[in-house]
Amino acid sequence: MMEDPSSKAEITRVLKVLEVLKQASHELQTHPSLDSAESNSPAVKALLELETESDTILSKDPHLSTLSQHLATLKSLVATLEQSCGHGLRSFLTRRVSTQAISRVAGSIEMEIQAWIDRESIESLMKGLKEPSQTEEDELVSLLSQFEERVSQGFNRELQDLVLKSKIFCLLEKIVCDPSCSKKVREQCAFVVSALIKFNKDVFVGQVLMGRLIHGLVSMASWKSIKVLCLLIKSIKSPLVDEIESNGEIPKIISFLDYKDLHFRVVAMDCILEIGYFGRKEAIEAMLKEGLIKKLVELQRLERGDLINMGMLDHERENGEGEKRLLESHPFAGCVARFAVQLEVGEGLRQRERRAFKQEILKRVREVCASDAEAATIIAEVLWGSSP
Repeated sequence: MMEDPSSKAEITRVLKVLEVLKQASHELQTHPSLDSAESNSPAVKALLELETESDTILSKDPHLSTLSQHLATLKSLVATLEQSCGHGLRSFLTRRVSTQAISRVAGSIEMEIQAWIDRESIESLMKGLKEPSQTEEDELVSLLSQFEERVSQGFNRELQDLVLKSKIFCLLEKIVCDPSCSKKVREQCAFVVSALIKFNKDVFVGQVLMGRLIHGLVSMASWKSIKVLCLLIKSIKSPLVDEIESNGEIPKIISFLDYKDLHFRVVAMDCILEIGYFGRKEAIEAMLKEGLIKKLVELQRLERGDLINMGMLDHERENGEGEKRLLESHPFAGCVARFAVQLEVGEGLRQRERRAFKQEILKRVREVCASDAEAATIIAEVLWGSSP
């Protein structure tokens, strides 16, 4: 940590220098040739220039002491390489070994730089999360976005240790569940949680299932929060759907289909389809109990009316690409059959439960349709769309 951690200007200055060095180190590893390891190459030149300035830039932070050592080693290796300028076998082998050693040291330099950046970014983010009302909204959202991007780069044990030690997950969950916080910040916190699940599902899934995050996402009632819920369902699968059902959140999710905002309804439909795919018997029963089929029939009726008026229905279904375009422009077309297919091919139900729910869907379609013709059309779609 810096001697004066409150000095943003000093941290920013060091960060800019280290970002340049990180790029130079990466290039040196990516292209480990004799020419790229010469002292006049851009990558090595940038690294050696910092080594000469290490007293003023690196000595202030004990976390960067190892980086100073690596830079000193690099300088020594480059000097050895330049001294072995002969054409004999021994000189060639010395240069080859030195080049490989330089590449390894460059890798260590990059790791040390990234570790420093991770520590500083998490520390800054933690300060913002602990006192969100004292932090500019855009600044906190930016910090969250940067952290999400870093986590999305893939698993890193050192980064995971920092995340666990900081207990940042608890703060993210707290903000997601706090209606007094900015909605923009809450949504971005939710996306960070989703990124952490992808980062290491084994470590963070338990915290999702045991906490109040699911309720926070549903109660936020925005298309972004429900999109995150969809992502979590895809990652955690049936156990998360079990929690959604046991927490009594399904009625609220079904009610989102009544919202005026089209994009929100589309995301809610995606969430319902994911629940249908991974949900066990209790979850599917809860959805049907909330009148899901009636809502889907009504949505499909509106879509079908628009498509018929536009003369698009048969034309758009001539091939797979047409079907894709149809769903993009009319997301509720055939939604009853799509839901039935999710149950049929999904992971949550036993075979006899699939058959029973299919019959239940057909029964409810007959009950809620406005005419025999409408019922016949939707029933045909369900029977045609589901596998035998």
